[in-house]
Amino acid sequence: MNRAPRRVTATAAALGLSLAVAACSPADGPGTVPGPSSAGTSDAGTTQAGGALPGAHVHGVGIDPEDGLVHLATHEGLFRYDASGPTRVGPVIDLMGFTVAGPGHFYASGHPGAGTDLPDPVGLIESTDGGETWTALSRQGESDFHALTASGARVVAFDGAALQSTDDGKVWRDLVAPVAPFAMDVSPDGSTIVVTHQAGPVRSTDAGGTWDPVADAPLLQIVDWADDRTVVGVTPDGVVAVSADAGATWDEAARVEGAPHAVAAHRRAGGSLRVVVVTEDAVLDSVDLADGFAPLAGS
Repeated sequence: MNRAPRRVTATAAALGLSLAVAACSPADGPGTVPGPSSAGTSDAGTTQAGGALPGAHVHGVGIDPEDGLVHLATHEGLFRYDASGPTRVGPVIDLMGFTVAGPGHFYASGHPGAGTDLPDPVGLIESTDGGETWTALSRQGESDFHALTASGARVVAFDGAALQSTDDGKVWRDLVAPVAPFAMDVSPDGSTIVVTHQAGPVRSTDAGGTWDPVADAPLLQIVDWADDRTVVGVTPDGVVAVSADAGATWDEAARVEGAPHAVAAHRRAGGSLRVVVVTEDAVLDSVDLADGFAPLAGS
């Protein structure tokens, strides 16, 4: 179905959006988390049968640019989707924040699961082998980053108390934002950040130094960058909007059924835009927004 893009706007009152970040208990001590064989999680790495979602709730989704496989961050750990369905990858960690920084390169945050030797909360952890193993970088026992994003240049994160960024994963600096972020994503070069909030999205074009509201923008709940200029967002009522100018203006491109929980966008080698939206009970995939969404293969 071909249609002209439609500019979309919405208000928090009209959609009843409730955006909040839960508080977490601190613990202490750094650590490196091995994969399932040494973590002692007997069911890790097994393929889950039945059901569209492998866990009770999904906090993040990412597309690995190397192989195009979709990864879901859940309370029960990280799951990778292939044609046979979702398979748990790595140790059991309650992943509250998750982002793909590059091929096989992930950052996450949350709480340790059974057999996982990490403090609670886990702070910022990193995997460079597609989630098989994780290394603790910083803020162990201090931060549970529910809003987490990364580019090749930096990581930006929000733990309910402060919006911060780090260039090396260890030394953090505060970013003074006008709102408390619900979700956010940063451009591949690290310069532009789009943050969602119940009053509407805000944007920084200088790596978080200054911020401005996005005029006439839809009330975005979740966002993800697809390439240097393209950002995809989803509103609480399922409108999928696309910005072709780094988040400055937005047009409606499609809709999904069900409350959106996470979104991932990726510009494929041939130039097409792929978008994955996780709702309360499904993983939906689109390789052409004009044609809408279908269940992800293997889900």
